[in-house]
Amino acid sequence: MAIKERKEREKQEMRNLIIESATQLFLKQGYDKTSIRSVADDIEYSPATIYLYFKDKDEIFYVIHENAFDILNRLLRQHEVIADPFERLAALGRTYIEFGLKNPDYYDLMFIMRAPMSQIKNEEKWKAGECAFGYLLTTLAACLEQKKIRQADLHVTGIQVWSYVHGLVSLYVRERMCILMQPDDVTREMLYKSFELFLANLKT
Repeated sequence: MAIKERKEREKQEMRNLIIESATQLFLKQGYDKTSIRSVADDIEYSPATIYLYFKDKDEIFYVIHENAFDILNRLLRQHEVIADPFERLAALGRTYIEFGLKNPDYYDLMFIMRAPMSQIKNEEKWKAGECAFGYLLTTLAACLEQKKIRQADLHVTGIQVWSYVHGLVSLYVRERMCILMQPDDVTREMLYKSFELFLANLKT
């Protein structure tokens, strides 16, 4: 392996190490209590090393955030092959729920944990989040055009759908579904069935 290629690989490995450490620290002790020094201590390097790769804590959070949204986007886009927009909408909702159930840590960082959005909002950088919501709106627009769902404002309906699946996943991720006193597989199935009933109420 050429020296340049080896250095690039080592640089990427260090970035990944920092990101993995920061992710766990953000989840364990919160964004505000996590510092560059705490990340450096966790990976046993100096804070100066961290600054060679990221300018500040916000930038680390941004990278983690975008990586998570990239995963979600790819999962959602796999349903582009579904011709019927209502069936596609149903698939998007199920995939969103499944993503949250399988990736509770990522979901917490993306949608629940309180953290500054300044880095994400700067220079229109939140393309990943806009892409995911935009795809939902595109699917809903097709549903409205083909009269698959009741006529309503597109963006209001988009927020309505997103809020519903987010609520289901958030209750599960934060372990509030324990109130049902059901086995985990039964609880998960209830989430999907609840979404199906929600969709049925949107139909014309």
